[in-house]
Amino acid sequence: MKRNFLLLGLAVFTLTSFSKIDGDKKYIKKTAIVEQTNNGEKLIAKSDCVGCHKLDKKLIGPSYLDIAKKYPNNDKNVTYLVGKIIKGGSGVWGTMPMSAHSSLKKEDAKSMAQYILGLKK
Repeated sequence: MKRNFLLLGLAVFTLTSFSKIDGDKKYIKKTAIVEQTNNGEKLIAKSDCVGCHKLDKKLIGPSYLDIAKKYPNNDKNVTYLVGKIIKGGSGVWGTMPMSAHSSLKKEDAKSMAQYILGLKK
């Protein structure tokens, strides 16, 4: 019985010694990107955005996918959308105005905008 545990332990040790360290680094980098994206998604889910916007369907405002199609994912458009989220606005997607979210932190609005623009495939 002790010999079986010893052989099992030796087999596990041998198999784990062949794992690549570079593979772990790639996984960590991908995880950091996903966390950043999910932060924007979580902020949207907690806010009143869901009352007017959906991921793939137009409600009162455009869908997030339509916004991502219209605006390329770059710093200029992220800054533009941060301003729209915080100050509100109208006329771009129709006559219905988007309410201002002046209490929202600029960093949070930026995470939201980056998430939305990152949806473009």
